[in-house]
Formats: sequence, C-alpha cells, structure tokens
Amino acid sequence: MSSGTTTLSPGSIPQDAAFRVSQASRSRPGHSTEFRRRRTTNWLTLGLTYSAMYMGRYNLSFANAALSRTYGWDKTQIGAIITAALSIYGFSAIFNGPIADKIGGRRAMLIGASGTVVFNLLFGLGAYLGFLGTGTLLVGYFATVWSLNSYFQSYSALALIKVNAGWFHVRERGVFSAIFGSMIQSGRALIFFIGGVLVTLLPWQWVFFVPAGVVALMAFLTYRHVRNSPEDCGLPALDVQDASSGDHEPVTVRYVLRKILTNPVTLTIAAAEFCTGLVRHGFEQWFPRYMLEHQKLPLSSPIFQKGAMGVVLAGIAGAFFAGTASDWVFKGRRPPVAFIGYGIIALCLAVIWRAPSVEWVILAFIVNSFAISVVHSMLSGTASMDFGGKKAAGTAAGIFDGMQYVGGSVVGVGMGWLLERWGWNAWGPSMIGFAIAGALLMLPLWNSRPKGAAAH
Repeated sequence: MSSGTTTLSPGSIPQDAAFRVSQASRSRPGHSTEFRRRRTTNWLTLGLTYSAMYMGRYNLSFANAALSRTYGWDKTQIGAIITAALSIYGFSAIFNGPIADKIGGRRAMLIGASGTVVFNLLFGLGAYLGFLGTGTLLVGYFATVWSLNSYFQSYSALALIKVNAGWFHVRERGVFSAIFGSMIQSGRALIFFIGGVLVTLLPWQWVFFVPAGVVALMAFLTYRHVRNSPEDCGLPALDVQDASSGDHEPVTVRYVLRKILTNPVTLTIAAAEFCTGLVRHGFEQWFPRYMLEHQKLPLSSPIFQKGAMGVVLAGIAGAFFAGTASDWVFKGRRPPVAFIGYGIIALCLAVIWRAPSVEWVILAFIVNSFAISVVHSMLSGTASMDFGGKKAAGTAAGIFDGMQYVGGSVVGVGMGWLLERWGWNAWGPSMIGFAIAGALLMLPLWNSRPKGAAAH
C-alpha cells in the first residue's frame, strides 16, 4: 500500500471529511430559520386545506340514513352512490397522479378544492329538484354529482404528497406525516361533530353546504401561501434523499409511470392498498348507519358523539404512532408499521362481529380507527413520497390512493346488498380477510427503503 493511501476502519471518517460533513449539515436549508418558517406556513396551510376537503368527502356518511328516509331508498340504492363515487375517485387518482407531477402540487390542490366546493353545493341543491322524482333519475343525479366531487377530491392527496415530497427529508417524513395525519383527522372531527347535529337540526342538505364554505376559504389561503418547493420561495434546493435523489431526468408522464410501474415494491403496496380501501371504507362509509340502526343510537346522542370523538382522537394517535415508529424504531421502514396496523384491524373487526356489548363495539371502533390511520399514513401518506421520490410522488400517491378507493368502491353496492340480504351481523366478518391479506403483503417488503435513503 502506498504512503499516500489512508486506511479507514469500517464506519470511520477522516477529520477533514467529518468537518466538511458537519459544515454541509449546518448549511442545509432544513437548518435555516427562514426555511423552517416558510415550510411551516406551507404545510400548515396545505394540511388544513386537505382537512377541509375531508369534510366535503365524509359528509355523505352522515346523510346516508337521511336520504333513505327522505326518498324511500334502500341500502343498495345508497350504496350505488357510494360505489360510483369511490370508483371514480380510485381511477381518477391513478390517472391524475402524473398530471399532479407535471403541473405541481399547488395547482393540483387548487383544482381539487374548487371542484369540491362546486359539487358539494350541487349535491345539497339536489334536495330542491323535485321534478326529477324520487326514483332512478334522482339517484342518478346524486351518483353523478358525488362522482364528480370524488374526481376533484382525488387531486387533494396527490397535491399534498407532491408538495411535501420537495420540502421534507426522507428521515423526517414519518413524523411529519403523523402531524399531517392529525390535521386531516381534524376535518373528520369537525364533520363527525357537526354532521350528526346538522342532519338532526337542519335539512340534510346543510351537511353539504357547510363543508363547501370551509373548503372555499381554505382554497383562497392555499392560493396565497402555498408554494411547490423551497426554490419557489427563493430558498436553496433541499436534497431529500429519496428515490429521486441524483436523478436528473426530466419529469414526463413516461418517466413517472416507468418509475412506479417497474418497481415491485410500489406494485405490492398498490395491491395492499386495495385491501386497505375495502376495510377502511367498509368501516367509515357505514358505521354511522350501523350505530343508528343496529345499536339504536341517534347520531346526535352524547354516546355517539363521544364515540365519534374517540374515533377521531384514535386516528390522530395512530398517525403519530406510525410516524415515530417508522422513523425511530424501524429506521425509515414503512411496511413493518403497516403490518402492525393490519393485524389490529383484523382483531377489531372480529370484536365488532361478535358485538358483546355497545361498549365493546365503541372501543373496537376507536382502536380500529387507530389502526386504519397507521396503515393509511404509512402507505398512502409516506411510502408514496419515499418510493416515488419527489419527482414521481404524485404518481405513486395516485396509484396507492387510487387502488385504495377502487377497493373501497366494493363496499358501496356490494356492502349495501350484503346488509340488505344478511343484516348487520355480516358487516364485520366481511372485511376481516382483506385485513389479513394486507398484512401478508407487507412481509416481503419488511426491509424495503428507497434507494436514496439506503445509500446514506
């Protein structure tokens, strides 16, 4: 060995190299006060906008029983509206992902929020279209309007993930996804809190008018304050060390599709997300009606309100558990945490199936919400940024979120028919197998990380 060669023990760094690394670390924009201030404004505004859009998506579950009472529709007819909307959301998210990658997350969120405002208003206005009667024409109107709402809603998750992929390092994403998860849950909390009250005290259409107003306000704030990347704010670029790190190829539709569709990890996650969608929407779209009809609890009752608040708080806790566990315990790996979430979902659905008492059912609902949030924040929220990279994050999110809603579409007409034929005792067990399948799909991905993170 020549005298000019330095031999390093494994893991050691020469003093001058250590100094350079230290200086580079301190000069990262993530360590800049201005960067932190601007990023906080960005994600706070964006997160609250997405939260508001959740209000304009989950409000239908609170009008579910009211629509049946008003128009004499059975569960299968209501399920047709749900299936149409979730199907459109699922396929739209898949196709809109490359669009969000191309036009940027800020513009995608503004498009989505604008459509959400319009079609929530039009759904509520359907109450005044008496000339359509109460049969197939009116069902078709509501299904069409809610499907169009879902089309625009599909931009929201893609936009959120696309913007955040440029602002957050891969080692921060789990925890910050938890923060975003808690903000999203605030939208659920608000509609859970006011939804039952609105449909009890006012005509059912107000459960659509109120969210439309909230989303309109947040769309304006997004226009004013959200930017796609640090560079758009005059700040240095941030190397997020995800799957796009070191990749200088231009962002085209062909590029982002190749990035996602040739990766066995992303394809496996997409299959798991189909299972997520079926158990998530099978629970979320029908549980208010389950409590009303099977447990005989009015949606405005204190017991339901406390249970609904418990569901929301558990969702927040699930997002934080998932984020901290994936970043700190599993060192940036997302599949092990999702595996835990799927297992808990299966156990909770088994408790709901047996329904030993209303207290046990409410407890199972709360814990199930925790587990669904664990899986959702890990796969749709974080893995899409990691494995899509900041260049293809929108496409990855579109495929993951889209497959989740394609799975969810099964629980519209399918669940409505099942409940009409077999009753509420079939509700819980119909979803257990899909939770187990999702868990099994996480096993071969146990040690998967994006290439940028694995290299550092």
